[in-house]
Amino acid sequence: MKALIVAAHPDANSLTAALKDLAVRTLEAGGHEVVVSDLYAMKWQSAADFTDFDGITGTDFMHASGTAYETGRLAPEIRAEQQKLLDADLVVLLFPLWWFTVPAILKGWIDRVFTYNFAYGAAIPRYGDGPLAGKRAMLATLTGGRAGHYTPRGVNGPIEDLLFPLNHGLLHFTGFDVLPPFVAHSAVHLAPEAYADIAAQFRQRLTTAFTTDPLPYRSESGGDYTALTQPGGSELAPGLETPGTSGFGLHLAG
Repeated sequence: MKALIVAAHPDANSLTAALKDLAVRTLEAGGHEVVVSDLYAMKWQSAADFTDFDGITGTDFMHASGTAYETGRLAPEIRAEQQKLLDADLVVLLFPLWWFTVPAILKGWIDRVFTYNFAYGAAIPRYGDGPLAGKRAMLATLTGGRAGHYTPRGVNGPIEDLLFPLNHGLLHFTGFDVLPPFVAHSAVHLAPEAYADIAAQFRQRLTTAFTTDPLPYRSESGGDYTALTQPGGSELAPGLETPGTSGFGLHLAG
C-alpha cells in the first residue's frame, strides 16, 4: 500500500516532526511505500490565487481552477500534490491544532490542491462517493490543552466537533473512508514518559490504519437524505437519527 503524510509544523524539533518521522518508520516497517509532504520544509505557498492557473482567469476563482485542472495548466507543485493524493491508499494529515483549526500553511495546501473538477464539482458525486473514494484518511493532531478541555462539557468544545469540518467537510466530502482521528492532548513540555505513551498510541493507530473501521458517515447518495425545496439540497430524512443526537452527530449512522 502507499501512504501520503502531509505534515505542518515550522519546528523541525517539534513533537509533530517527531511523529512524522515515527509514521514513516512505522509504515515502511509494515511494508508500505511512504511519501511525505512536509509543507514548511517545502516552503509551500499558503495563499490560493490566480497565479496558480497559468494566466487563466474567468468569471470566478473556483471555475478558473477547474479550467486550469482540466487543461493541465495548474502550477506544477499543485499537480504534484494532486498526483500524490491519487497514488495514495492512505492519507495522514499531521498538524498541531492552532486556534481550533489547522495551521494556515495546511489550509493553504487544502485550498490550492483540492481544486474544482479534481476534488469536487457540479457533476462529481460527494459525501462518500467523491473522486477519492476507496482511499483512507486520518487526521493526527496535537493540542496544547488538556483532554478535559475537549469534551462535550469542556471549555473548548468536543474535539469531534472541532474536527468535523475536516473529517466530514473535506475528507468524507471528497470520498475518503475517514478513520477516527488520532489526538494527543497536553502536547506542550512533555515528559519523556508522556512522549513514549503518545508514540506508542500513534504507532498502534498507524499499524492498524488499513484494518480499522472508518467513521460511519452517511453517504449522501445512500438514501438517508431527502431533497429540500432548494434544487440540489439535502437534509437527513426524519426518524433516522439516533435518539438524543443532534448537530454534527446526525451525520453518523448508528
